[in-house]
Amino acid sequence: MRANCSSSSACAANSSEEELPVGLEAHGNLELVFTVVSAVMMGLLMFSLGCSVEFQKLGAHIRRPWGIAVGLLCQFGLMPLTAYLLAISFSLKPVQAIAVLVMGCCPGGTISNIFTFWVEGDMDLSITMTTCSTVAALGMMPLCLYVYTLSWNLEQNLTIPYQNIGITLVCLTIPVAFGIYVNYRWPKQSKIILKIGAIVGGVLLLVVAVAGVVLAKGSWNSDITLLTISFIFPLIGHVTGFLLALLTHQSWQRCRTISLETGAQNIQMCVTMLQLSFTTKQLVQMLSFPLAYGLFQLLDGFLIVAAYKMYKRRLKSDHRKKDTGCAEGCHEKKSASLKETSAFLEANEEVALTPGPSVLMDLHTALEPSGHISSCT
Repeated sequence: MRANCSSSSACAANSSEEELPVGLEAHGNLELVFTVVSAVMMGLLMFSLGCSVEFQKLGAHIRRPWGIAVGLLCQFGLMPLTAYLLAISFSLKPVQAIAVLVMGCCPGGTISNIFTFWVEGDMDLSITMTTCSTVAALGMMPLCLYVYTLSWNLEQNLTIPYQNIGITLVCLTIPVAFGIYVNYRWPKQSKIILKIGAIVGGVLLLVVAVAGVVLAKGSWNSDITLLTISFIFPLIGHVTGFLLALLTHQSWQRCRTISLETGAQNIQMCVTMLQLSFTTKQLVQMLSFPLAYGLFQLLDGFLIVAAYKMYKRRLKSDHRKKDTGCAEGCHEKKSASLKETSAFLEANEEVALTPGPSVLMDLHTALEPSGHISSCT
């Protein structure tokens, strides 16, 4: 994989002489403000999510990295293979096939950390997987792209956005490290920060989704094939990630985490790589895919969270009904026992004032609790 045109003025994709179309031109101060604000909010969000990470659990994942290994296998094994098979199955144009493959080879995005928190997943594993996949992308992205494009005879060199990868690592690790420290020193305050961060995360996702559509509205096209792939691709990632985690005997909490990490890709990294590698005419045919993928992975994430919340609510309702039914049953059994005891005492009122030993034995037996009354569990 060659990356020799990232700074070359002769590269067609980086030429300043070619005029950008309306949908791809810079939006001046608006785009700059949006980029800065979203970066600051993402940093604060990762800081709050870092408050849920514990040193001991993080060390356990590093010492026994089975969950991390399964996640990396899903990220750089299943996702690139799925992208390649989708591109072949739908007979995409070369530039569109490259867009799908680049998306499949990107590391996991930070959006998965937010959804993992909402479904009560393993936050230590989620943040560790996001960090490890971003580091591994330095070598795995060019390797996967080289392997899967061998038979395509590309005329265009693909440029790996190493600078973007480095910035992503910095924006991820530094806020998380501060969050871990706060959780270690002030565990009570970290819980409050975590709750605030969950709300901020939801607002951030909505803002990014709306602003992304508005700022790049001119790059959309009506290719139904790409929209179809962008819809099913993250779903396939979530399902295959969950099944692979299940087959490797991971816990249910880890299965949810790995599933979300697999389907959620780093959209910004994909867009940056396409912009560095292709001409503006080609970008018009390509950029609709990562944008649609980003929107559909947001939609899929919200649906997964909603399904999990409904499942948890149903479990609580079933337990409540079970406890109520058990309490009613115990109450009925106690009432029946008391009635039997009362009837026995009334029957023995006709007995002599000084009953014999046998009567005392019967009275003692009647007053004892019945053997069939048991505590409800």
